[in-house]
Amino acid sequence: MTSLLPHLMFQGQLDAALTHWQGAFPDMVVTRTDGGDGPVTQANVVIAGQAISVFDSPPVHDFTFTPSISLMVCCDTRREVDAIAAHLGDGGEVLMPLDAYDFSARFTWLNDRFGVSWQIMVAP
Repeated sequence: MTSLLPHLMFQGQLDAALTHWQGAFPDMVVTRTDGGDGPVTQANVVIAGQAISVFDSPPVHDFTFTPSISLMVCCDTRREVDAIAAHLGDGGEVLMPLDAYDFSARFTWLNDRFGVSWQIMVAP
């Protein structure tokens, strides 16, 4: 069967990113696929029901993440948006400030400290 799984490639910061994300998503499930006991270098992650493949690339590349692709988190409450945005935004970069917009009562778009782009909003 054909399937589609979003895949994020890191360069030496995967384990730190997973630890950071766990603070924003306490129910996040990480299943190691690297067979190791040390820092995670390859895993499947489930955040809010969405499976994501993550990998720490051994070679260094001339590129990293871009906000052209983002992970969208739809929350039930403004409080949840604020909490997740505060955690993921720590050390990151805000692309659209936390505010009310025509499409959502509470929304922000940010890159976390690892360069992963997140859109966080109250579901419309």
